[in-house]
Amino acid sequence: MPEAAHLSRSRLVRLIAEGAVAGPGGTVTDPKAKVEPGEVFRVTVSEPVEAETRPEAIPLAVVWEDADLVVIDKPAGMVVHPAPGSPGGTLVNALLHHFGGELSGVGGEKRPGIVHRIDKDTSGLLVVAKSDAAHHGLAAQFEAHSVERLYRAVCHGVPDAGDPRLRGVKGVAFEAGGVIRLTTGIERHRTDRQRQAAAFGRGRRAVTRLRVAEVFADQAALLECWLETGRTHQIRVHLAHAGHGLLGDPVYGGRRRVTEKVLGAEAAQAANGFPRQALHAAVLGFVHPVTGADLRFEAPLPGDMAALLAALGGAGAA
Repeated sequence: MPEAAHLSRSRLVRLIAEGAVAGPGGTVTDPKAKVEPGEVFRVTVSEPVEAETRPEAIPLAVVWEDADLVVIDKPAGMVVHPAPGSPGGTLVNALLHHFGGELSGVGGEKRPGIVHRIDKDTSGLLVVAKSDAAHHGLAAQFEAHSVERLYRAVCHGVPDAGDPRLRGVKGVAFEAGGVIRLTTGIERHRTDRQRQAAAFGRGRRAVTRLRVAEVFADQAALLECWLETGRTHQIRVHLAHAGHGLLGDPVYGGRRRVTEKVLGAEAAQAANGFPRQALHAAVLGFVHPVTGADLRFEAPLPGDMAALLAALGGAGAA
């Protein structure tokens, strides 16, 4: 199936059950039926019914606002725009309540004003367009990779240029100032359509730079990560590829755990029990798409990540 169809395996199984898939022998009824090379199947997908996106009185942390745009500090746990499984409680529902018809209509009913997004369980800064001119101007900057985006993250282990294992990881390079650059393609995972995967020679080009800001023994590290590109789950995928998945990441973090023996029980409990990926969109900088002014915003770490660092630091940081 083409990527643009956005059909997961589970969705295809439901379509087969609904009689929406036809092959050379007629309607397909068994999702495990064997197929032969060259056979053609037709999948009939009905047009989605657009649910009305309603305003909801959800509090928003507005960092900055003018007539053309607004910068939001999004909390972890909030989805950016409505989607199957998340019809309400999203940033868009909150924006409609606070700003109503002031938002750009470029994104349609479900994504008014939305120029970019961050994952549900990632906290931090987002810019939202209130005018169509701002929307087009911001979109052009994201397309040109000229927007400054710095994330703070806490990962398992310590990415170290002196580590022979890390030096052997494909796509990893080292730059001046202790910066590590990760360059891969990113594509949808071949078997789990909810995940992304690092790839070489295919996928969309993705570049992440990172620097270690603080070390917690050899168990964890606070990182500063810069996005040159902005692919889905990019930082999470790249750090997992490098062998340093994020603390709390249920998808890419792996089974690695912080040990009590090194950092103590309190720090280990805080790290191993962290309820989301430890990732925060801390800095956002861009040129105002209407006035031309240089804008740069910084959001402090949210309470849960600050508490995590305090627990890790209390056990000994370098």
